[in-house]
Amino acid sequence: MGIADDAVEIRAQGWRTLTALHGLVEQALERSLAEAVGLSVVEYTVLDALDRQDGWHMRMQQLARATALSASATTRLVTRLEDRGLLTRVLCADDRRGIYTELTDTGRELYERARPIHDETLERALDDARAQPELAPVVTALHDLALPVGVASRSR
Repeated sequence: MGIADDAVEIRAQGWRTLTALHGLVEQALERSLAEAVGLSVVEYTVLDALDRQDGWHMRMQQLARATALSASATTRLVTRLEDRGLLTRVLCADDRRGIYTELTDTGRELYERARPIHDETLERALDDARAQPELAPVVTALHDLALPVGVASRSR
C-alpha cells in the first residue's frame, strides 16, 4: 500500500467510525422519542429546527437542508406533521410560490416535552459510545467541538 492508499484507508476508517456512532445515537434517539412522545428522530429535527427560529418560520427548502431529506420527502414529512396539528404552512406574501412552515402551539408543546428526552438520550448514548474504544475518539472530538477554544482536552 502506498502513502495515498494509506490516507484513503484512514479516511475510510474514520468515516466507518463516524457512521457507527451515528447509527448508535440515532437508534437510541429513535427508540426514546417514539416511546415517550410518539416522534421519530427526523420529526423531532423538524420541530427543533422550527423552534430555533424563535417564533418565526422556515421555507421548505430550509427544512429539507435541516433534515437532510429530499424536497419530496420533506413535503411528505411536513404533511404528516401538519395532519397531526404540529405545524402549519403559510404562503409567502412576497412570493406566492414560496411556502413557509411554522410550529403550532401544539407542536411547540410537544417539542418542549420531547427536548429533555432527546437531550438525556443523546448524552446517555454518547456516554455509552465513549466506553467503546473504537468510538471514544470521535465522541471526544464532538465534545471538544462544543467547548470554547482553549478549553478542549485540558478539561479531562
